[in-house]
Amino acid sequence: MSRLSAALLLLGAILLDGSSALAQADSDVYNRIEELHGDAAGFDRPLRQLVRAMRSGDAETIAGLAEYPLTVKANGETYDVENAEDFIDNFDDLVTPETRRAVGRQQYEDLFVNSDGVMLAGGAVWMGAVCDDTACEASHWAIIAINN
Repeated sequence: MSRLSAALLLLGAILLDGSSALAQADSDVYNRIEELHGDAAGFDRPLRQLVRAMRSGDAETIAGLAEYPLTVKANGETYDVENAEDFIDNFDDLVTPETRRAVGRQQYEDLFVNSDGVMLAGGAVWMGAVCDDTACEASHWAIIAINN
């Protein structure tokens, strides 16, 4: 087998393997969220709100979906945003147009889920189930980090 044939065979195998990893079903994502965080059904509404708000640049809605203090990486710096008012006042500096576009195009089946939370737009935004009490008997979904 020539080197070219071997390289093409290897490339084909990589592409086939990569496409199967990328083409996960909505149910797979849902089940992974439920398995690791619970309340997968409760994730849908805040996710949809976030995607719509990012498309339109709705700082108030995005700020309302965040858990504070919120760590934001932007412009080569890391910021600890203390509250929604600070987030709204500094929105254009905290959330780049590239991040807004990427999150605005987010598809459910392309979400990445691990024990840290749910990753949107290749890590630009992370959402997590945040406990509402010390026993964590109740929780809500919120933006837990933004990484421009």
